[in-house]
Amino acid sequence: MTGRYDDPEPWKAPGQEQAVQNQGQQAPDPSASGSYQVSGGQSGPYQVGGGQSGPYQVSGGQSGPYQVGGGQSGPYQVGGGQSGPYPVDPASSGSYYVDQAAQQQQPQQQYPQQLYPQQYPSQGQQQPQQGRHAAGNGLSAQELIKQQKRPPQTGWRRTLHSVSGGLINLGESPADLRRRELIGRINQPLRGCYKIAMLSLKGGVGKTTTTTTLGSTFSSLRGDRVIAVDANPDRGTLSQKIPLETTATVRHLLRDAKRITRYSDVRAYTSQGPSRLEVLASEQDPAVSEAFSEDDYRRTIDLLEHFYNIVLTDCGTGLMHSAMAGVLDVADSLVIVSSGSVDGANSASATIDWLEAHGYRDLVRRSVAVINSVRPKSGKVDLDKLSQHFSTRCRAVVRIPFDPHLEEGAEIELDRLGPDTRLALLELAATVADDFPNEAGRAR
Repeated sequence: MTGRYDDPEPWKAPGQEQAVQNQGQQAPDPSASGSYQVSGGQSGPYQVGGGQSGPYQVSGGQSGPYQVGGGQSGPYQVGGGQSGPYPVDPASSGSYYVDQAAQQQQPQQQYPQQLYPQQYPSQGQQQPQQGRHAAGNGLSAQELIKQQKRPPQTGWRRTLHSVSGGLINLGESPADLRRRELIGRINQPLRGCYKIAMLSLKGGVGKTTTTTTLGSTFSSLRGDRVIAVDANPDRGTLSQKIPLETTATVRHLLRDAKRITRYSDVRAYTSQGPSRLEVLASEQDPAVSEAFSEDDYRRTIDLLEHFYNIVLTDCGTGLMHSAMAGVLDVADSLVIVSSGSVDGANSASATIDWLEAHGYRDLVRRSVAVINSVRPKSGKVDLDKLSQHFSTRCRAVVRIPFDPHLEEGAEIELDRLGPDTRLALLELAATVADDFPNEAGRAR
């Protein structure tokens, strides 16, 4: 049979039945003003069915702190014996022996896993590596950037590099590598203030000149402050080796010591050369009869070591004057200057003998001997034997060749020195710097 199917009772969606019942009610008039009447019963607070209102009653027993079952609460009792320090037999020495059999018989305490949810790796599990490779197999900048040869600094290699416009680079020569190695030693870290005493019994061997050139080498290559102090009890000539900026002397510095609180205050009493070396001059007035004493020198060093990293002291020619005791007591190293002549060598050897006889043997072993103004043809003096003699008594021996600029006796400029002299001064400064107290070297 075909035709339309009539459902005797159509299906109604939820809420549709209520909508049908409300069809007979009159719809509100939109034009009418006033409060909107909501159908469905009396207005007012919504009544919640199900019983009396108030705090929610929790079933299952009395309320209060949660009782943990399993025994009495309190500190966890660890079995296996009395707690406290492990008793060690004082009569037995050596490594502690662990009895494996007794250890296996002891019951191991089992802890609930739910109390310790952290997962710790076992002994066989590999730990992640810490450091610069922890994030993966990353490459460093040194591995990615192509390393280029350093351009040559001297010789025909430099000429070829300059003529080719930098296209031909044969790298540094052995002399350039040696020079860079010496500069690296000179620039090694220095902790505190390092005090160097320049000694010589005989005058005219170039002690003041060596003081100026060594200090200028340090100050021109290092970034810290270097000062040379003229501790000659007589009228010293150290201030004549650099351009004079002030007429102040060490006497003026000691007079105003209480007012000096910063570096700029000290700088008003010193003169500075082109290499950044500062010089604190001695008294130049011949009318002053008071000599530079041991107490004066100690007060000077106590003040300067707060502002300078390297202090060189140009001592007088004698060892018995009053300031010498203070110089030797506070010195970290000695530079004993000798000439290439027989009398100069004897005087330097006598200086070492005097120091060892007066309790400065350890200071002598840290000292450096300098054979100064060595000419290419030094006559009949065997300089090799002379160097060997000093090397058995001092830490090192350095030869400074003859240089016309140093022979002038005037202001010293490093740029006017010959290449051999510059290299010898680098070796001297590097040798002295090897004794600097730092983390990797000698401690005070």
